[in-house]
Amino acid sequence: MCLLLTGYEPFGDNDRNPSAAIARRLDSERIGDREIAGRVLPVAFDRAGDEMIELIETLDPDAIVATGLAAGRSAISVERVGLNVADCAGVPDNADAAPRNERVAAGGPAAYFATLPVVETVEALVADGIPARLSNTAGTHLCNNVLYRTRAYLEAEDRRVPAGFVHLPLTPEAAAARAREDAPSGGDVEPSVALETQETAIRRTFEIVRGE
Repeated sequence: MCLLLTGYEPFGDNDRNPSAAIARRLDSERIGDREIAGRVLPVAFDRAGDEMIELIETLDPDAIVATGLAAGRSAISVERVGLNVADCAGVPDNADAAPRNERVAAGGPAAYFATLPVVETVEALVADGIPARLSNTAGTHLCNNVLYRTRAYLEAEDRRVPAGFVHLPLTPEAAAARAREDAPSGGDVEPSVALETQETAIRRTFEIVRGE
């Protein structure tokens, strides 16, 4: 058994994704008596959820923390709810799929709550000096899709595994790259958090879930 950590590959106009980097960096690290299994999911509506379920079936994790990039956010965002909505919001996935006003699961519940201790996690991160906040929406893109699919699968299988989603901001390097054209003319630079701080936040999230 292990602690499953997933990130996403780069997508859209983001040529780097901190969630993928952190999944790779924390892969095989131990939290107490459990090892983190870091994996990177495809940014594809028709594959990501299925690959997450396959990972759960293969690895039988004790806890699941899925992560993804939310450019524009200024803090680590611990998500409370996954909605039964699939809408690309103008950003197609890496296979050029662009769902609009669809359902993640036809006939499924309107939403699933994350089963990570979301409030306690945010409180602990902030107490550790890490910018973090509780978020009530994981959006409608693939981050939300995987949160909903993961929780739906665990409910259907009656598997009582803490699971949730954490959105990560841009890194300073990525924010600078995205501002390269506009910043010299007075344009804004998007918020960012250092990759090392983001990595610490995810490690700490697993410690909280495990009661370490």
